[in-house]
Amino acid sequence: MEEWYQTGCVLCAQNCGLKLQVENNKIIKVRADKENPRSEGYACRKGLKVDYHQHHSERLTHPLKRVGELFEKISWDQAIREIGEKLKGIIKKNGPRSFAYMGGGGQGGHMEAAFGVRLLRGLGSRYHYSALAQELTGHFWAWGRALGKQYLSTLPDEENTDVLVAVGWNGMHSHQMVQAPKHLKRIAKDPGKLLIVIDPRLSETAKIADIHLPIRPGSDSLLTRAMISIILQQGWQNDEYINKHVSGFDKIRPWFIDFDAKAAIEVCELEYEQVFKLCKIFTERKWSMHPDLGSFMSRHSTVNSYLQIILLAVCGRICVPGGNIVPGTVFPMSSHTDERLEKTWRTVETDFPAICGLFPPNVFPEEVLSDKPERLRAVLVSGSNPLRSYADTTAYEEAFKKLELSVTIEIAMTETARLSDYVLPARSGYECWDTTFFAWSFPEVFLQLRRPIIEPDGEPLENGEIITRIADAVGIVPEIPESLYEAAAKDHMTYGMELMQYASTEPEAMKNMPFILAKTLGAEMGSAHKAALWGMLQTMPKQFRKNAKRAGFEGGPTLGEELFKMALEKPQGFWTGQVDPNDNIASVRHEDSRIDVYIPEVEEWVKSINAESERKALNLDDQYPLILSAGKHSDMVANTLMRNPEWNKGKRACTLSMNAEDAAALNLDDGQTVKIITEAGEETVELEVTNMARKGQVLMPHGFGLDYNGQTFGGNVNRLTKNTHRDRLAGTPLHRFVPCRVEAV
Repeated sequence: MEEWYQTGCVLCAQNCGLKLQVENNKIIKVRADKENPRSEGYACRKGLKVDYHQHHSERLTHPLKRVGELFEKISWDQAIREIGEKLKGIIKKNGPRSFAYMGGGGQGGHMEAAFGVRLLRGLGSRYHYSALAQELTGHFWAWGRALGKQYLSTLPDEENTDVLVAVGWNGMHSHQMVQAPKHLKRIAKDPGKLLIVIDPRLSETAKIADIHLPIRPGSDSLLTRAMISIILQQGWQNDEYINKHVSGFDKIRPWFIDFDAKAAIEVCELEYEQVFKLCKIFTERKWSMHPDLGSFMSRHSTVNSYLQIILLAVCGRICVPGGNIVPGTVFPMSSHTDERLEKTWRTVETDFPAICGLFPPNVFPEEVLSDKPERLRAVLVSGSNPLRSYADTTAYEEAFKKLELSVTIEIAMTETARLSDYVLPARSGYECWDTTFFAWSFPEVFLQLRRPIIEPDGEPLENGEIITRIADAVGIVPEIPESLYEAAAKDHMTYGMELMQYASTEPEAMKNMPFILAKTLGAEMGSAHKAALWGMLQTMPKQFRKNAKRAGFEGGPTLGEELFKMALEKPQGFWTGQVDPNDNIASVRHEDSRIDVYIPEVEEWVKSINAESERKALNLDDQYPLILSAGKHSDMVANTLMRNPEWNKGKRACTLSMNAEDAAALNLDDGQTVKIITEAGEETVELEVTNMARKGQVLMPHGFGLDYNGQTFGGNVNRLTKNTHRDRLAGTPLHRFVPCRVEAV
């Protein structure tokens, strides 16, 4: 029997609404869901191919244990018991710093993180590694200093902006904005608006832009410092806004007044007059900025973000309509961890602090391969594939071989699973209850609770259920009274009252609430995730309740139950709240309610970035004369759980893009097989000669080099990236500036 189900895409952070037609427990058709209030019938080609994500030959069905070089099928009881015993033994012998959790839900489901973090904390560790810390913690750190908390950052108010500035962002293919292609085309076609792209390559977004600045790779901070200097030297800054909303301006102003902007822009290989006119636009128009990985993963990563904040601030474009605004959230994506406080953990070997409660995956191999007694010895990987997703595959392979215990919870036999001691099968995003908390809309706040529409093969469980069982095995879940199990079988009000009574008498209850909810209410609901979301909605903060009231909800003591009921009734998703668009500045969390633009820790770093220093730093040697941009965004790139290459059949999905002049100089032809070599390693890949690549720069996508059914498809770009080639403060990999050379095979 054929049925259509409303759900959401799990392949990128936009989670666009989808309708799936299912026949005989198999997805047979996919289309965009017009009833989804956020995506409104938009979906990209990746979303329309989710059947390849769900159905393929490498899905995991039973727990597996490594025995020598092979895996044998074992029972859940044996797997959980052995993992629990080994984990307790390692921590007892070596201390809690020997254990790390690597995960957090990824792009399709965030409920797992509530369980993974609680397990980590319950065992006394703080070492949480995640994809957010691979890409964004430097950005969040800078915004955290500016706004007061690291879980606060901004988005462009694309609906109301007159000028959108895309920095290192190819939104036509990589999204990072709801219905990005639709909005980008709308702005580009509107004669009253401008789309400006600052990007080395002629991307699909740059092609439709009104203005494209083909910046020299790696010179982002130099250009931004030059633009701020021009504005301040011309006296174009928004003094009224600065006087009312900005602190620290007098301390940073001297950094820019005597700066040689002309020389800097020359090093950036741009025209001074064009940049000068752009600065004038910034001081006269209602503009906003959308930076992305081209900026976050380039040289001076954290300072790139910091200087962008200063540029926005001096122009009065933060927390104002049409500018960069702080969106509302159902739950924040991260926490606040101030590295200036002694209690904030740092890594043992590399001395990196937690940012947003997270540690950078780039340092993980060194923390495992360290000879220090407190080195990492055990890891739980959930919904993550570090052996393909993170920098320096070679270093990760060495690290995983040295671990005393590695456990991977996953839906497929990934490259990471193949190197693990235990592999535990998880349910896919279409086999379980789950949701995400990405904040992409403004002023509305969105929530969609996906429900299972496919019956899983074998014995896979929800990630949260698996982690709950491990938590039980290591003994961190307190004893639960029979009365709470009985109350869970009744109505939610009865259960809530009994839960409050239990929590008031059991000191360990609040710390382990996800596990308690999973074992009691989750058992009745048939889902640990569903029960945990119910619990989270009962404890909404004051600001969320205000937002919910603006969206039409009562906002009283029954708000959590009302929202949970709505989530069940609206599989297409719904607006849970609305931020006050006229008072976005209230989002600032500093005591004086002002945006702080002075960060003393990076003052010398900013001052060191000038025309002379960057001219020297950007010169390449003969061994590596080209710059690799590792991670080219295209609509043929998805996460590494799109394992079956048939979803890209007939397309040139994994190529090395090169400018025609560079190809001619190297006597290389389009379609030729070439070898790309970096300090980290080498890969063989097909060459694509294209005018979209900037002279001196080559581009290669991520998400390939996957081993599927005994064959490797495409090149693994992370074999070419060193984990030590990273931002000095946040540890972000500098993927968009990797010196390389290219040779014929």
